[in-house]
Amino acid sequence: MRIVRTTYLSLGSNKGDKLKTLQNAVDLIDKKIGHIKKVSSVYKTKSWGFKSDDFFNICIEVSTNLSPEILIKTVLHIENQLGRKRKDSTVYVDRSIDIDILLFEDEIIFFNNLKVPHPKMLERKFVLVPLTEIAPNVIHPIAKKTILICLQNCTDTGDIEKLDIKIIRPISLVEKYNYIAIEGNIGSGKTSLANKIGDDFNAKLVLERFADNPFLPKFYEDKERYAFPLEMSFLADRYHQLTDDLAQFDLFKNFIVSDYFIFKSLIFAQITLPKEEYSLYRKMFDIMYKEISKPDVYVYLYQNTDRLIENIKTRGREYEQNIKPDYLEKIHKGYLNFIKTKEQLNTLIIDVTELDFVNNDTDYQSIIKNISDFKQ
Repeated sequence: MRIVRTTYLSLGSNKGDKLKTLQNAVDLIDKKIGHIKKVSSVYKTKSWGFKSDDFFNICIEVSTNLSPEILIKTVLHIENQLGRKRKDSTVYVDRSIDIDILLFEDEIIFFNNLKVPHPKMLERKFVLVPLTEIAPNVIHPIAKKTILICLQNCTDTGDIEKLDIKIIRPISLVEKYNYIAIEGNIGSGKTSLANKIGDDFNAKLVLERFADNPFLPKFYEDKERYAFPLEMSFLADRYHQLTDDLAQFDLFKNFIVSDYFIFKSLIFAQITLPKEEYSLYRKMFDIMYKEISKPDVYVYLYQNTDRLIENIKTRGREYEQNIKPDYLEKIHKGYLNFIKTKEQLNTLIIDVTELDFVNNDTDYQSIIKNISDFKQ
């Protein structure tokens, strides 16, 4: 589990479309650094330390699981992506974007070029005014005073103007959802995606405990004999896990993400059980289903059968190696039929056949954007 901490950043621009550049920087920070909790108003100030065009300045509060060392590297990468070319010079120059780390929790950091709190922040009204707007009662760890008091003591006499424009704060998964269920066929990557979301957004993970099921290896050896005890044991375990974990929300977590939903049990039972056994199974399922909380969004990861077979072989679970393509296709059809009949479940289908969201951050971010933009 990664530790989530609060950092405050100052952003400024005095070249090109300044408002657009600041918005782009905020959007990239949300994607690459963490959840943006607060954004100040936009302030216009004269250039500080040199004569040039006026700056637009803002401050933001960010929750991040990055270490200070990785944070500064990510900040520099975002600046570079937005056209900033930093030079080893003490001379102030125009810049398309300037991002400074002001505070990182209450830590005092001296690491290579990273100094936190920012050594010049108490001298700069263009920093303290927007920072006071969003964090007036935060204590400066060296001055031992609130940011508001630091502003009142600031000797900077430069003019600062609050503008009637604003930066749009990105709405994170953290704010939009309480419970996300991720589903998909065998080998679609649902557990990998759930784990990544759990790490990046400080979500409580509810992962299927398939490895503990003693009937699963036996089922792949003799489906007719072990289908019913397998499906009943899965149903009982999923019911108990979901009712327990969804009822006991962790106050230190932002939301819940699971790598399955209870209806998965019915989909697999339809495929594996004969008619009489399925009828009995369905009666038990219907009783349990009424008691299960429904997710805010049900994400179905689609991968074509060839890719699923490839993924199954790669992960190397011995008891899965004899799974046939037609079995996977039946499962997929079962999911599609379920999705068609459950419109109230807020289903989002994402084709991940050509995506490598585990190793490619661009692919991963595209999935996060799909989920974030999904309209319930």
